[in-house]
Amino acid sequence: MASVSVSNLCIRFGDNEVIKGLDLDVLEGEFLVLLGPSGCGKSTLLHSIAGLIDVADGSVFIGGQDMTWADPTDRNIGMVFQSYALYPTMSVERNMSFGLRVKGTPKAEIARRVKRAAEMLHLEPLLERKPAQLSGGQRQRVAIGRALVREAGVFLFDEPLSNLDAKLRAELRRELKLLHKNLHSTMIYVTHDQIEAMTLASRIVVMRSGKIQQIGAPADVYEKPENLFVAGFLGAPGMNLLPGKLAVTADGVRLESGSLALDLAPYPFREQPLDAQDVLLGIRPEDLALSGSGEFQGTVSLIEPMGNHHVVWLDFGGHLLSSVVTGALPFAVDESVRFSIATAKVSLFDKTSEQRL
Repeated sequence: MASVSVSNLCIRFGDNEVIKGLDLDVLEGEFLVLLGPSGCGKSTLLHSIAGLIDVADGSVFIGGQDMTWADPTDRNIGMVFQSYALYPTMSVERNMSFGLRVKGTPKAEIARRVKRAAEMLHLEPLLERKPAQLSGGQRQRVAIGRALVREAGVFLFDEPLSNLDAKLRAELRRELKLLHKNLHSTMIYVTHDQIEAMTLASRIVVMRSGKIQQIGAPADVYEKPENLFVAGFLGAPGMNLLPGKLAVTADGVRLESGSLALDLAPYPFREQPLDAQDVLLGIRPEDLALSGSGEFQGTVSLIEPMGNHHVVWLDFGGHLLSSVVTGALPFAVDESVRFSIATAKVSLFDKTSEQRL
């Protein structure tokens, strides 16, 4: 395994600067996920680490060595793309070993590496089959196996599961997580799927418009988003947002939003809040609890059954709020219900800068 360090990276396509002055350090053995919407620059960043895109400025170090201008074959990486890109006339074994045979790796070594990768990915019974005889999930396993046999210092994944159906994605997510656990390799993974990011990552890098918005453990990024973009991008349903003003008095800080007045004594402000400051209150759906003893009241607008839980949407003063409810529902659409807010778990954002307070 090897570390990856990107410093002051700039990438341009013509006059369009896709990434500008980006810094990122990937630790040895970690599973780092680059997360963001389409066009945010995450795949471009991955491809620059792989050497598939020339950088306009900055540097890329892999395993402590400057690889900014090195050929992809010299970077000691294994890469898995969104498309399987398998040779249709070759067997699974030949597809997996092709790169090693081109390099002139001894036959015994090729056999050892293919056997090891096939065991990890449950491909042993399929080694003699052609790609046309495989399912989509099996083909992607072969593509992953082709990268694994390189025994590289860093493995790069560019949205490898996006072409699979939901069930296969879940299965391969688990296999990738176990693979990382067994290999202890450095892995960098690109996705726009927040579930993949939350379940796979040691750390998540949230990107927007070629810039890093936040880096942290999945729980930290989810529970303490740095800004409004991160808050809205993670979570399904997304974070509830209520506009309001802060009331700062000698007795403490209170948020006022229509009929809602919330004591913010448990909130860890990063700096002294300002009286009458316009803010947005962020509440995760699981932190908005429906109960008869709740201090606030809303009207049920919609109920979404989700199998082991329900998402209940409330009309609260013209604002639509979601709550996650498990078990039986003692109410129906258009009924009035009371709810409470876990104040210690809310997020506050300045309305103008959209940064966390």
